Amino acid sequence: MPQIEPRQRGTMRACRRKPPILYLPIVLSIIAVFWTVLRFIHISNGGGGGGGEVNLRSDNNHPTVQYIDHTVVIWQIPDSSRAVLFVAHGCGGHPGHYWDRSPTCPNCVGMPEERLLVREALHLRYAVIGISSLGKCWSFGKEVTTVNQIIGGWIETHPELNNLPVFGLGASSGGQFLSILATKMKFRAITLVVAQGLFKSMSDVVFSDYSPTLFVHMPKDGARMRMITKHMELLSKKGVEVREIRCMEFPITPHLLSDRIPGLDKGFSIKLFRMFGELGFIDDDGYMKKDGRKTPWKESMAKFIPDTDRYGSVFRHIQTELNLAFAYHEMTSLEMNTIFQWFQQHMDSRI
Repeated sequence: MPQIEPRQRGTMRACRRKPPILYLPIVLSIIAVFWTVLRFIHISNGGGGGGGEVNLRSDNNHPTVQYIDHTVVIWQIPDSSRAVLFVAHGCGGHPGHYWDRSPTCPNCVGMPEERLLVREALHLRYAVIGISSLGKCWSFGKEVTTVNQIIGGWIETHPELNNLPVFGLGASSGGQFLSILATKMKFRAITLVVAQGLFKSMSDVVFSDYSPTLFVHMPKDGARMRMITKHMELLSKKGVEVREIRCMEFPITPHLLSDRIPGLDKGFSIKLFRMFGELGFIDDDGYMKKDGRKTPWKESMAKFIPDTDRYGSVFRHIQTELNLAFAYHEMTSLEMNTIFQWFQQHMDSRI
């Protein structure tokens, strides 16, 4: 499998291998036509950068919520499941971020990136389980054993999951946690999102048995990217299959937020976009000048946009999408097609 190459600033998908020079003019003409078309059609599968419009409906949203060993466990098993996916949230996160609010999960909040990943996983017939960390962030001692036991027990109590391949996806602190959990639990493959893993601390690990690892990261965080590069080299030398996806910044558009956040209408999205432009939060091309966390957009809304209180429940969702557009450190579903292709490639493998 060829190396997954980085996307360029503002492009829609990861770069592909270069075509033969003989056909380059023809290929470029075709690309130009398709690019023009793509700018005016809806992107229904959530793949690629730029945060195009996605189908926000979650018709198949009926998770089960349990409380085990002082943790919240949320799971959903589709009919004819073909694999299991464990999702590990980041600091300040919660498994309820991966599902929309529903009668079976009234405290779920459906964060825009997390919910799309789980929706796609369920569509692909992955049984999905999320577990809450004991603290704000994950710890790497007893909590690893606890989560291992919870997942194992859950699989045992559902015979339809026995012998299915198990995969893991962790974001930020959850990615760090997953890198340790993979030394105790057999995953067919794992994906670490904006996380470098804790591989240098694994002196006693037999890496010949370690899970193939995909790093999804944002090069704007240079320090983390350098650590990921070192860890990829370390794992590769020990015989572990590794790949990376580099996620770049993309511009804010008038409909970006309403296209990706359920319950946020286009009118409000347009007003926010105009406010960002007037206050200089974005440049002339629509790119965020600062990370969303460092942009005082919430403080500015009362002056520029009346009746903002009714959107308070999605302020955190808006924050996520602004962070993602700046592309420094944020959960992302924009490359979920490639992530699930990575899992699919290892569906029948044995580690």
